[in-house]
Amino acid sequence: MNNINVRNKLFITFVLVVFIPVVIVGGYLTNELKNQAIDEAEEQAEVNMERVKERSLEVLKVPIYISNNIMMDYRLEDIVNNNYETTYQVISDYWQYNTFEEYQKIYKSEISNIRFYMDNPTLINNWEIIPVDSNILEKDWYKLAMQNPGVIQWLYIKDETKKDNEYLSLVRRIDFPSYQTNGMLVINLDMKTLTTILSQESSLTMLVDDQHNIIASNSTEQIGHKLNHFIQEEHVLAGETGIFHDQEAEQNRRIFVQPIPLQETDNPLSIISVIEDDKIVKNAHQFGRMGTVLVSITVCIAVILIYIVSKLFSSRLIMLGGQIDRVSKGDFNTRIVIDGNDEIGKLANNLDQMVQNTKMLIRTVEHSNHQKSLLERKQNEIKFKMMASQINPHFLFNCLESIRMEAHYKGEKEIANVVKLLGKLMRNNIEVGTGSIELEREIEVIQWYLDIQKFRYEERLDYSFDIDPATIKLLIPPLIIQPLVENSVIHGLEQNRMGGKVIISSKVMGNQLIITVSDNGIGMSKEKITNIYQVLDKREEQPGVRIGLRNVHQRLKLLYGESSGLMITSKEGVGTSISFSIILGGDKIVEGNHSR
Repeated sequence: MNNINVRNKLFITFVLVVFIPVVIVGGYLTNELKNQAIDEAEEQAEVNMERVKERSLEVLKVPIYISNNIMMDYRLEDIVNNNYETTYQVISDYWQYNTFEEYQKIYKSEISNIRFYMDNPTLINNWEIIPVDSNILEKDWYKLAMQNPGVIQWLYIKDETKKDNEYLSLVRRIDFPSYQTNGMLVINLDMKTLTTILSQESSLTMLVDDQHNIIASNSTEQIGHKLNHFIQEEHVLAGETGIFHDQEAEQNRRIFVQPIPLQETDNPLSIISVIEDDKIVKNAHQFGRMGTVLVSITVCIAVILIYIVSKLFSSRLIMLGGQIDRVSKGDFNTRIVIDGNDEIGKLANNLDQMVQNTKMLIRTVEHSNHQKSLLERKQNEIKFKMMASQINPHFLFNCLESIRMEAHYKGEKEIANVVKLLGKLMRNNIEVGTGSIELEREIEVIQWYLDIQKFRYEERLDYSFDIDPATIKLLIPPLIIQPLVENSVIHGLEQNRMGGKVIISSKVMGNQLIITVSDNGIGMSKEKITNIYQVLDKREEQPGVRIGLRNVHQRLKLLYGESSGLMITSKEGVGTSISFSIILGGDKIVEGNHSR
């Protein structure tokens, strides 16, 4: 096969891949179409039944609603329980009571009649309120409802007020606790409405009660008969629900049974739909015949098109192969160009892009090598400068030590001590690492700084430490407190003519270490505090701002998250307090608390 040209390969592939699979796939698809048609018919039948069930339920809910209202109808209660002395009183009360008539007007498409039976011989039968006689007492439906107080009965019974025609009726016993009596409410459904709902279905559809009475159907000849006159499937007659295959009938058919969900009833209603198998598979056979014709036409057209396409396909591949050969020989100036946006065209464009990228990569490598040599020279220069910069701190420390010794020899012990503290402070700041230090070490550095400042301010500056002994060995970032102290001295006390006091405190609250630096200096306004917060949160350094505070704030946020940082409280003329907190044993700050 590898020695056969592309055009002949396409013809051979067509015979092997198309003709043989068509026979197999055709038979498989015909069977699958039949099964699919059956499944779709069953799904459609269930959808149709669900629609019928919902529409029927809308009709059935109306008499339930009416019966619930009549149970609370005190006017009716008084009328049917009143012992009338004259016919005039009865007619007068009947004339004033028009509730049944109003319900029939409002729900004329859902119900056809409302009547109430009451064992009260003083009443008059007006076809709505009917006194019970011995004939009514012997009716099965009356006895059944009387034995089940409060339960709704759905019964297919005759209506003596409608020429004994049969109706699906809601029958419900109504109790009157005040009179210790009861009556019987009967509400007839409009059978035309139920029949209209079912008549919109194409398949045989029936509404059946628990006694197998066919109450409504889209086939009028079935209405009023028993279900076993038309269906003998034992599961259906046993009252089961679901899909059943009836093979005992003249033609195989499927029977769909779904109950109507009604509450407060002992005798449910069901929707039954019947579909013959021949109607279900009719579409499948038609699909099979159409498929055979379409496959034949497709094969003929494919033979013609495969020749044309194979010729176009092979000519473009030959052109592409020639261009690739030139590139493989090192000619990266060759452009690979094939017309079209199909896979071959995209392949040609990608190959062309790859050739251009390769050419650019070669140029980039050459440029990179040149830049690398320049970078090595610059690195050597930086190393030389770094070595030279290491001499400067040692020179500075030596100078400070010389000044201290000279002051000591001349009896200037205080100046000598200050120079000594300054040297220790500068050495600590230069040699500090990136790790953590004990709080005790940080406090020692702060004391050096304050002693230096006290030399300057003398009695104007006072300071004290309120350090919890439990915190002195706890680890904190280096140089995290000293900038806060420096801020209190410079900005809080320097402009205060009377001077002031700086207090550094530490304490443990729960699992947090809380550090606070406070002073009784000039304080700040709320607007100034707001401006300071805005500066602290800016990433870029700005001239003229409190760099020390900003550095501490940014370090806290870098170490413990964006939610951490300094908290500042202040009041003009009272003082300022800056504090922060760190979770013990963790790297994330939980809460900052600052007061002034």
